[in-house]
Parts: sequence; structure tokens; C-alpha cells
Amino acid sequence: MTDILSLFATRLYRAKLSEHGKPVDPSELEASCLTIAEDDAAGQDWCEANEFPGYTSYASLDDLPWRFPIFADLVKVLDAHVAVFARDLSFDLGDKKVMLDSLWINILPEGGIHTAHIHPHSVISGTTYVTMPAGTSAIKFEDPRLAMMMASPGRSTDARDELKSFFYVAPDVGDVLLWESWLRHEVPMNMAEDERISVSFNYRWG
Repeated sequence: MTDILSLFATRLYRAKLSEHGKPVDPSELEASCLTIAEDDAAGQDWCEANEFPGYTSYASLDDLPWRFPIFADLVKVLDAHVAVFARDLSFDLGDKKVMLDSLWINILPEGGIHTAHIHPHSVISGTTYVTMPAGTSAIKFEDPRLAMMMASPGRSTDARDELKSFFYVAPDVGDVLLWESWLRHEVPMNMAEDERISVSFNYRWG
């Protein structure tokens, strides 16, 4: 009898923030993101110097949970989601924990993109979605084996999700996505007139 297995799974977690812990008000979170972006001169300067579209606090602010209570509330909820995902991944953590390493704001205007990247030195990465205007970008994930496929043919358009070379997720406001930090991903061009706002984060082991 023929037996075909799926091996070495790449897991992608998707849930509503409200599934674990105290709900976070998206309108308050949006207002906080916009206020921080307006006041963060160092972040604005970094984005301009590096030709980064829109705004990110990644290179300028590393203490958002201390500055705004809503981000402290958000981290408590994210901690619960990450703990669920870590159990699903069957991580043997020993006497250590998976804990927050960094958290930052992304504001992507019309025409802005986030090119493909990974998150080195982290274990679990993710994003929660604050403002997702109609027609804005999905997030695109890349098969981590792609560089090793060499002479392999492409996949058919009706291939099952787990066999596709690229997988797109169109999150809703209030969603949280989690993945292992080695998984390459990108945000294609925002085709909506309004800004796409999200909060991304990394968790490390230790």
C-alpha cells in the first residue's frame, strides 16, 4: 500500500487577539501608533535616511510597553498566544522561556512595501493588525526550501496550500499571526489609498 507523508512541517498560527487574555481596543491602539509616529523624530529620520516607506519604530524605540499602557496590555496577550504556539511546535524549552525581545510599529502608506526578510536571533516572530484598509497588501510567505529545489519544476496553480512555493494571508484587524523566525516573508505593495498599520514583534529563547 502506497504511503505518502508530509514531513518537516512549517507552522503558521492565526487567531484573534481576543482569544487569549484581555481584549485590546484597536482604535486606541491605532491612535497610539499614529501619535508615536508623529512624535518619533529619530524614527522619522531613520526612515528617511534608509528610504524606508512610511514609518517604523524598529530602529528608534525599544520600550513601547513602558511608554504606553496599551502596549503593555498587548504584550500580555501576545505572551499567551506565543505560549500556545510554542506548545504546538513541541519546543523543548528546558528551564528557559520564550520571551519578548522586541516590538515595533509599522505604518505602510500607499505604494509602500516591506521586502522579503527573516528575523535572525529570534525563535518566534509575528504581527498583529491594527488598520487594514480595503485592498491593502496581504502578507506573503516563502517556502523555506525554495533555494534548494534547483531543477525542480514549478507548482501548478491548484496545488494544495502546503505544496505552494508562496502563500498569502490577508489578515483582518485584530488578527495575530505567528511563525518561526527563519520563515522568509514580505509585504507586497500597499495598493490602498489609506495606511496599513501593524505591530510586529520577536520572541527569543532564554
